[in-house]
Amino acid sequence: MHDQWTSAELDSLLGTRLLTRRQVLVTSLATGFALAVQPVSAETITTSAEGLEAGEVRIPVADGEIPAYRAMPAAGGNFPIVLVVQEIFGVHEHIKDVCRRFAGQGYCAVAPELYARQGDVSQMSDWKQIFAEVVSKVPDAQVLSDLDAAAAWAAQSSKGDKRKLAVTGFCWGGRITWLYAAHNKDLQAGVAWYGRLKGDASELQPKYPLDVVADIDAPVLGLYGGKDQGIPLDDVEAMRAALKAAGKSSEIVVFPEAGHAFFADYRPSFRAEDAAAGWAACLAWFSKHGVD
Repeated sequence: MHDQWTSAELDSLLGTRLLTRRQVLVTSLATGFALAVQPVSAETITTSAEGLEAGEVRIPVADGEIPAYRAMPAAGGNFPIVLVVQEIFGVHEHIKDVCRRFAGQGYCAVAPELYARQGDVSQMSDWKQIFAEVVSKVPDAQVLSDLDAAAAWAAQSSKGDKRKLAVTGFCWGGRITWLYAAHNKDLQAGVAWYGRLKGDASELQPKYPLDVVADIDAPVLGLYGGKDQGIPLDDVEAMRAALKAAGKSSEIVVFPEAGHAFFADYRPSFRAEDAAAGWAACLAWFSKHGVD
């Protein structure tokens, strides 16, 4: 695992047309919830930071530094590392809370702001604007490199155990979770929450999970909703069949009555029972594969 990419390595990996010392536009994380998800639900979960070391940090990356949220137990060390990959709304309060939940389970959880070079989505009220002006301009290669940097930083500077590395992500981050499992050979396990499995390729986002099945080494648990209007069950079944055909140890669980974003307790899509079952399955999956 790289401690930090050099300029030469970055140019080789991304190509100068994708990232040429791009300026970091977002230098600090949003406070509270993103504007696009307001008003938040009365069911929103708030996890205490008591007994934790939690807050904003800065991650050295290939072309500077990006902000991130880190939460871990206040005492001890050699914590398993879990990279928490944001939804399209960036690292806002919900993602921070998820990090604290993992920290409460003994993890060093790190959520880097993966749109830092492309723009601040926290003050955009329309998800279509978020996608058009920011998300669509974020290169996958940049994201994977930043996650590598976050994992290395957690091991070096945050009492993390680099031998116990996991990743989980939601929606946009669910797709990234599958891609990261095909990218980082040091990864021990992943849990992808309702991430898109196929789509239209572009220069910046050239592949989807169905395209990288053969390269997935770490076991990934996919958690999907049977009534997700954005991810057809045909895609889910195609991914499940492809994983089986390739002899992968990954698995997919479908919650029949759940729609998209069923874990997002701050949104109307939240389904408490399915979210709790998914969270338990996530922790059990990491434990099963030695990341606990």
